[in-house]
Amino acid sequence: MKIVENEIFDMERALYGSRDVLVKNCNFDGPADGESALKESQDIQVSHCYFNLRYPFWHVDRLDISNSEMTQLCRAALWYSTDIGISDSKLHGIKALRECSCVKMQGCDVISPEFGWFVHDIEMTDCTVQSEYFMMRSHRLTFTDVQLKGKYSFQYIEDSVFENCLFDTKDAFWHAKNVTVKNSVVKGEYLAWYCENVTFDHCKIIGTQPLCYCKGLKLIDCEMTETDLCFEKSMVEATIATPVLSIKNPSEGHIYVPSVGEIIRDDETAKGQIIVNGTKQ
Repeated sequence: MKIVENEIFDMERALYGSRDVLVKNCNFDGPADGESALKESQDIQVSHCYFNLRYPFWHVDRLDISNSEMTQLCRAALWYSTDIGISDSKLHGIKALRECSCVKMQGCDVISPEFGWFVHDIEMTDCTVQSEYFMMRSHRLTFTDVQLKGKYSFQYIEDSVFENCLFDTKDAFWHAKNVTVKNSVVKGEYLAWYCENVTFDHCKIIGTQPLCYCKGLKLIDCEMTETDLCFEKSMVEATIATPVLSIKNPSEGHIYVPSVGEIIRDDETAKGQIIVNGTKQ
């Protein structure tokens, strides 16, 4: 393996097409303001590096990044790449990960609007994220101990599992399919509208008008806080451990709840059953 160490690169395509290279303690920054430093490369290891220029990792196969920083000026850092590991690093540029596959991230700090679009097979563990439209239209996400803050997250995702996470996010999981969320807190307005085959298992759900227009929705022993106008036009099977402010026109299924402030039935086609403290309403 070739080692590139303690260098500063600012020219266009500085290490373009590299093969089997360790890049260590290098800065990608400077007045030439060059782009695409490692484009079209393979078998690249990056350690303790600083990236302040655009598009460094496009079309890279087998990439490992550790203890490195991508600044706000490092836009669209990883696109069209595969077999990626990123650990203990900062990704602070917009659109930092797009149309990539087979990604593992651990211990990272992400501040990146539109992060993770069209990504397939990504594992994220012990990471913090600030993002809008996070992970849109991505498939096969496996997240553990991830903290997220931002709007419009996980829209149109499929075949994914989330566990022990904290999500503070408006309009999350819209149109999601085949998703399980376990032992997590999900806070935000209008949760998971139009989703299909989504399960919340021992979760805490906070915010107005959650879980409307859903198909195949399941809640298993969940807590619901500040939740009103829940389950409108949804096909749902739910066991809820806490009182709910209001439930409106569930279309099919059963909702078991200890108490509910208001039940709204003003649609004769809504046939979902609401069982309050063992009594059908």
